[in-house]
Parts: sequence; structure tokens; C-alpha cells
Amino acid sequence: MATATQTLPTTAIELPNLHGSYERQRNLSSAPEPEVEDDVMRESLIADSQVPDGGYGWVLIFACAVVTFWFVGASYTWGVMQAELVEKKGYLSSTLAFVGSLCPACISLLAVPNATVIRKIGARNTALLGIFLLGLGSILSGFTTDNIAGLFMTWGFINGLGTSLCFMVVSVTPAQYFKAKRGIANGIVYAGGGLGGTVISFILNGLLESVGIAWTFRILGLLIIGTGLPAAYLIKERAPIKRAKMVEWSLFKDVRFAGLFAIGAIATFPLFVPAFFLPLYTNSLGLPSSAGAGLVAAFNFCSAIGRLSCGFACDKLGSLNTLFLSLLLSALSIFVLWPVSTSIGPLAAFVIINGAANGGFFSTMPTVVGNVFGSARVSVAVGMIVSGWLGGYLLGAPIAGYILNASGGQAGGIGAYRPAIFYAGSMATAAATLAAIVRMKVDRRIKKTV
Repeated sequence: MATATQTLPTTAIELPNLHGSYERQRNLSSAPEPEVEDDVMRESLIADSQVPDGGYGWVLIFACAVVTFWFVGASYTWGVMQAELVEKKGYLSSTLAFVGSLCPACISLLAVPNATVIRKIGARNTALLGIFLLGLGSILSGFTTDNIAGLFMTWGFINGLGTSLCFMVVSVTPAQYFKAKRGIANGIVYAGGGLGGTVISFILNGLLESVGIAWTFRILGLLIIGTGLPAAYLIKERAPIKRAKMVEWSLFKDVRFAGLFAIGAIATFPLFVPAFFLPLYTNSLGLPSSAGAGLVAAFNFCSAIGRLSCGFACDKLGSLNTLFLSLLLSALSIFVLWPVSTSIGPLAAFVIINGAANGGFFSTMPTVVGNVFGSARVSVAVGMIVSGWLGGYLLGAPIAGYILNASGGQAGGIGAYRPAIFYAGSMATAAATLAAIVRMKVDRRIKKTV
């Protein structure tokens, strides 16, 4: 794989200024830093001083956004396919929620080894492999719609393996090209995922009505491969990612890292609940399936706006501040709006607010990790933090599905959804509270940009 490598002589860098920047970075936390941070943070500061904050970086951001369009969009529109499978095949929603959850759960399950894959074969080859597996999993799903175990293997595992590879590529490569604009760069990348969910929702709804569920899976897979592979080919590192440990256990000595790890582990439990269950919820309101697909599309469009807005806010307000605000908005929307959404109006308001907050979490986390722990160790730190999302990815939506079934299922009307809604809201509130604690631990000045 050809990579563009540019190495500037270190004598051209004024080390006193970097030392000052390093001291300011250390002052963000009152907690003692692990010794391993010194050398790596200095290396990150040197690397960050050389980033172009533009140039080919914008081509990379566009390519990553297209890749994100497909792997995030496909995951977030599983609810459309789930509603169709419940209606036409008679599967339980809780079982199908496990199928849909296994796909993003692979992001966490394989995060640490995937960081090694990128170092071994490069970002471009990793992205190409990820897109191919993503499309292949969807195509094969079209042949297993009558077999729930087949759906677990195709959509859940093969699609999930591709999703995990794509996620790691788009999470670590923008940090090599951007520093001052890192937040907005990550925001654009993850906004592609929200836009993908919007467009794919309408595509799936149209295909389901015209060609049926089996060919909908197959056509989706062909679209992923046909448009995703050219975009993946444009992805390349600015410099090779250096060999590093798969896991740096010493990072857990840093209260900021331990806090971010716990925030992600909790916050991922409610994230997929609205996207997976909105189509079923609209059916319980007596609305047509097209309304459910439309609300999922609106949810994903608002997610795109939230990802972009939170990326911009990271550069202006601080990434930790933005992370707290997005989690707080998610919790409030679930607790305040969703339980009273007995008609299309309040439900649309919930979709707009929760979708924006939901998307903000994904675009903010890579920026927080890159800013706090340095671009030189971003792949290791991201891999470790994302591995903590496994429980939420895999169990978050299925738990909501089991609660729904225990409360009467779809036959119980919209009242049966409220226990599941309160479960999701409680998890979002816990994550927001922990984010506030970490934010205040870093700097107690509320107006400080952190």
C-alpha cells in the first residue's frame, strides 16, 4: 500500500513551545498522570505540530464520511428491517434486536485487535476489507431471512466484522491530519453516518414495498460495495501508525481515562433503543409502516446535524463540555418527551432532540480521546475505550426488547413501552452524571473550555 509519509526534522520545532503546550495539557487535570504519558504526549505534540489541518486531509474526511454513511447508516436502520421481519416472519422483536445489536457490538468486541490490524496492513486496506465484508454480510442476509441463526451469522457477525474495521479506520486517521479543526473534522465524518441513516431508511422502505425483504438485503449490499470501495481507496495515513502495545493498562491510572471508559460503557446501553424501536412504536400508535421509516430517517438526519454541531462545539466549547451536554440532552429527551409521545407531534419532537444528542456522542468521543491523550496513542486509547462499549452495544436494545415483551409487547399498546423507555432514560442519566463528575474533576471552573 502506498502511503504519503512526511517527516520534518525535529530541529525545526521549537521544543520550549512544545514543552509549554505539554505543561498546559498536564494542567487540565489535577490528578497525577501515569509516567508513560510523558514520552507519548511529547511525541503527540510534535506530530500535532506538523499536521496540515487541511490539504489532503479534506479528501480523507470525505472518504471517511462515505464509509461512515454505510456502516453507521446500515446499523441505525435495522429497526426498519426488524419491523418487517416481525410482521412477515413472526420473529420476536427481542430476538431480532440481538441480531441488530451484534453488528455494532463487534466494534467493541474487536476494537483492540482492529487497532493492530490497521498497523499491520494500513488504513486503506483495512477500510477496503471492512467495506467488502459489510456489503457481503448484507448480501448473504438476503438468503437467510427464514433462518434466525443465519441472520445472526450474516448480518450480525459478517456485517459486524466489516462495521468494526470501518469504525476503527474513521476514528483514528483524521487525528493525523487535523488538530485545531479536529472536532469539526470528526463531526463531518460522523455526520455522514447520520445522513446515511436518513437516506437508507427511505431506500429500505421503498425496496421492501417493491422487491421484498430478501432482495432488499441483497441490493443494499451491492450498493455498499459499489460506492464504498472507491471511497475506501482514498483513505491513507499521513504517516505510518507506529507499533504500540495492544493494551496500555497504565492508562487506567489516569482518572480521565477511567471516567471516559465508564461513561462510554454506560452511555451505549440506551443509544440504539430509539432507532430500533421507533418503527414498532409507530405501529402501536396505529400509523403506517412508512411513518416508522420516516421517523427513523428523521432521527438519523437529526443525528447527522448533532454530529456536525457537536464536532464544531468541541473546537469552541471544549470536547468534555460537549460530551456532557449531549448526554444530558439525551437523558432529558427520553424521560420528558418520549413517555408523552402519544401522537405524531410530540414523537417528532423527541426524534429531533434525541437524534441530535445521540449523534453528538459518537462524534465527540474520538475528539475527546485525541485531545486528552494525544494523537500518537489515539488508536490504542480509542480501542480500549470502545471495547468497553460491548455490553451496551450487545445488550442495550435487547434488554429494552425483553422489557417490552414482559410488559405486554405490541399488543399492550404504547403503555407497554414505558418501562423500556424509563430503563433507557435511567442509563442515559447515569452517563450524563458521570460525565459531569469527570468534567469537574478535570477543571472545576464551569466556564472553562475543556
